[in-house]
Amino acid sequence: MFRDLTSLGSPSVLALVTIAAVSYLWIDRKRGAALFVVIAVAGGAALEILLKWGFARPRPELVSRLVDVNSFSFPSGHATMATITYLTLGVLLTRVQKRRRMKLYLLAVATFLALLVGFTRVYLGVHWPTDVLAGWCVGAAWALGCWLIATWLQHRGASEGEESSEFRA
Repeated sequence: MFRDLTSLGSPSVLALVTIAAVSYLWIDRKRGAALFVVIAVAGGAALEILLKWGFARPRPELVSRLVDVNSFSFPSGHATMATITYLTLGVLLTRVQKRRRMKLYLLAVATFLALLVGFTRVYLGVHWPTDVLAGWCVGAAWALGCWLIATWLQHRGASEGEESSEFRA
C-alpha cells in the first residue's frame, strides 16, 4: 500500500497532475494561471535538484528499503515536489471559492497529500525523517513564495487578478 501511496509524489504522477491542470487552465483561457502553475512547479523542481546535488546526502542504510532508489537523500524529492505541486494547485483552487469551508477543504486535501507522501518515504526506508521534513519546508516555502509573488503582481496589475476570469481556476 505504501509503495502505491508514495507514487502520489513521483515525478510521473506529479507531471500528469500538472499537465492536466495546466491543460484545463489553458483550454479555459486562464493563461496567467496556467503560466503560474508551470513556473511554480518547474522552478520548484529545479530548486529541489540543486539542493539534492548541493547536500549530496546518502540514503539511510539502517533498514532494508522497500523500493529501489539511487539518488541522494536530502531533501526528499517526493516530499518537496508533492508539497509544491499540491499546495500550488490547492491555493489556485481556493482563489475561486467564496465559501471559507471549501477553501479549508481544498487546502486540507493538498496538505494531506503532501504529508502522506512524506510519511511513505520514511516508512519505505528511503529517507531519514529530516529529509522529509526539509522537503515539506522547502516545498511549503516555495509554494508560499510563489503565492506571494502572484498576489504582488496582481496588486500591481501585472497579472490577471482574482476578479479576472483569466486567472481564476
